[in-house]
Amino acid sequence: MNIHEYQAKQLLSQYGVAVLRGGVAYTTAEAETIAKDLGGPVWVVKSQIHAGGRGKGKFTEDSSGDGGGVRVVKDVEDVRESAKQMLGATLVTHQTGPTGKEVKRVYIEDGCDIEKELYLSLLIDRATSKVTIIACEEGGVDIEEVAASTPEKILTVAIDPVSGMQRFHASQVAFGLGLKGDQVKSAVKFLMSMYRAFVELDASQVEINPLVVTKGGDVIALDAKMNFDDNALYRHKDIEEMRDEDEQDAAELEAERHDLSYIKLDGNIGCMVNGAGLAMATMDIIKLYGGEPANFLDVGGGATKERVTTAFKLILSDSNVEGILVNIFGGIMRCDVIAEGVVAAAKDVSLSVPLVVRLEGTNVDLGKKILAQSGLPIVSADDLADAAEKVVKEVKEAA
Repeated sequence: MNIHEYQAKQLLSQYGVAVLRGGVAYTTAEAETIAKDLGGPVWVVKSQIHAGGRGKGKFTEDSSGDGGGVRVVKDVEDVRESAKQMLGATLVTHQTGPTGKEVKRVYIEDGCDIEKELYLSLLIDRATSKVTIIACEEGGVDIEEVAASTPEKILTVAIDPVSGMQRFHASQVAFGLGLKGDQVKSAVKFLMSMYRAFVELDASQVEINPLVVTKGGDVIALDAKMNFDDNALYRHKDIEEMRDEDEQDAAELEAERHDLSYIKLDGNIGCMVNGAGLAMATMDIIKLYGGEPANFLDVGGGATKERVTTAFKLILSDSNVEGILVNIFGGIMRCDVIAEGVVAAAKDVSLSVPLVVRLEGTNVDLGKKILAQSGLPIVSADDLADAAEKVVKEVKEAA
């Protein structure tokens, strides 16, 4: 789960992480009030969407926005005007794709006297299963580009989960970033607080880009991004309430409401599978036979007929889908339940794309009988390879 910058800063500040003063506004009047309360003389007006690159982003031509999604201004009237241009406008960044995202709130923040911009993040390293610090002296840029072109500039420090972060870890990072004197003290305090927030809030990533050093020697989070482990949200109802459903893909949100694991991809062959591992294997073999999966969709081990029907409709809600592969191994899940769901959904949406179904396991014969007697043009497959080959062929022939 992702949250907005202002929400991340609210959480981090509760743990002692240094952030600038600011407030979120949904209207131009609120933006003006916040600016007056902050006092100035410099303010930063920031569009709040779940995407990076806001400062370099552009508003679409059909909106009233003018300039980037992050602006430094020196007058309250400019705060109001920037908020007016941003709110309701569509901001396009390298992470939003060409469609962009509508700005529904802005963050008004104090300006600061920046001497140096750095990069800092905490994340889970899957290779080591450890919380890992990633730092770089080049902040305010895409860390992926730095890692690709000059990997030697990336500082990585893994934290043993038994000991947790110690001051020597934080000092190692501070010195690695070229900090000196009081800057090191500020950075150590910042890192220790950031790590505690990461662990106690069950975060999967905390990214500060840029982390700035002011001319006064303070180390402050100028931007903040936080992601959380969905499986731990039951322990953090306050964080779960920060979810902005407007920022989520509509199909993925609908899947979540029905306890389905769904992720939209860029291909044209829809997949409905039970089990995450089998779903991954299904996508791989579709690519092996020259196709492109349109989604990851795991209906789970105990899906009902209704959930299967919902899953089918989710796949078909993607206009890019030109064919569907249903791949079920019935262990806990019964093949006849899947078959009933597939038939019900196909009839409900007036299926118009090729459908290939591979069933194996519990009640497989009954499941195949239900499909055969449905009157629908369903292509039956004997095994996974056969299913993938058939769905790719059907899609190409239908094109």
